[in-house]
Amino acid sequence: MQKVKNPPRKQAPIESSPAFRSHPTHEELRALGKSLREKCPRNAHAVWKAPNDRPDPLALMEEANKGRMPQLIPVRHGRMLKSSFTFYRGAALNMAADLACTPATGIRVQACGDAHLLNFGAYATPERRVIFDVVDLDETLPAPWEWDVKRLAASFVLACRDDGFSEDTARDAALSCVRSYREHMAEYGNMRVLDVWYSSIDAEKVMETI
Repeated sequence: MQKVKNPPRKQAPIESSPAFRSHPTHEELRALGKSLREKCPRNAHAVWKAPNDRPDPLALMEEANKGRMPQLIPVRHGRMLKSSFTFYRGAALNMAADLACTPATGIRVQACGDAHLLNFGAYATPERRVIFDVVDLDETLPAPWEWDVKRLAASFVLACRDDGFSEDTARDAALSCVRSYREHMAEYGNMRVLDVWYSSIDAEKVMETI
């Protein structure tokens, strides 16, 4: 009895494979991002109203103290009492609870979680370079991308108030902060993934800017 050979399988073209499918263009990604404004317009971020079931701020602070060294908690509270800005620095959970009821586009990232201005600074890398970057990530968590930007901008306003600057100066500082965020995100959006990964800000460049 003669064996019947299996007919050759018809393979799909390589270019139709998901692994070879082209990614959206930069223009398509920008259009997609702008389309999210219909779901969450920019002016929706301008107003915040405390919900009726807002958690008690002190209860949230007690929640945030869980897992900390008990003997250091009074030191932490003492530092938070010094000013509105020092309280803000220690109340990341409180702000996250407030932001949880605010509008968001739905894009989630691995957020810093505590993106205030004093959580950025210089540190040495294994390659013996000094770079400027986020220096504190103990509050990192998946969250809407807007949360980090709002916390960072608000920290500039509170720092200005604590240092005796005018409200106009505080507003300019916050606007400069979010403008820089927008411009650099646009820059990174045009870069390759690995180029973004290896991108860094040398401390010398920061000093030149200052």
